[in-house]
Amino acid sequence: MPETGWRGSPEVWIDIAYDMLISRGVESVRIQPLAKQLGLSRTSFYWFFKDREALLDALVQRWKDKNTGNLIQQTEAYAESVSEAVLNVFDCWLDPDLFDDAFEFAMRHWALQSEQVATEIDQADQRRLHALRSLFERFGYTGQEADIRARTLYLTQIGYVSMRTRESLDVRMTRIENYVRVFTGHGPSDSELKRFYHRHGFTDPIN
Repeated sequence: MPETGWRGSPEVWIDIAYDMLISRGVESVRIQPLAKQLGLSRTSFYWFFKDREALLDALVQRWKDKNTGNLIQQTEAYAESVSEAVLNVFDCWLDPDLFDDAFEFAMRHWALQSEQVATEIDQADQRRLHALRSLFERFGYTGQEADIRARTLYLTQIGYVSMRTRESLDVRMTRIENYVRVFTGHGPSDSELKRFYHRHGFTDPIN
């Protein structure tokens, strides 16, 4: 039983708010329906949050920490080549613990209704693009080339999110090598691909 007992906890309230945001949109994130879903009283909410806006702010912070924070962390992960560095970023697209596509889609939909959230989205995009440009610059790309490669990589994935594209793991993996080649101008080595496949539980049928 959580230390906060029958009132729940901040994480419990954020979790149910997240579920409602993903499934029904931000208009559904309201205190009384959330309390009913949790089987808690409405007054329990106010032990942890001043008001609905404070809960919405906590949702935005969770998204920033997870999707932007993890993406930036992946751009800074150790890599011996630009191909390996880009594969580190690709971990985000295949591991929902690193980057939550459904959360990203819901946030971008919310931004259509909120200037404040639209500003958060814009700031996140700029931070992510800066991190990706820095990745390419670390491996010798300069100026506009680093910028364009970063934008091509990032906007391709945001296109996947916005279009809610669904591909099987097998299909996605067969495209990884050529995506790396397009984004970097270099193909990944066999060992880099094998390590990438291994950490995502994929067995290459050719090898």
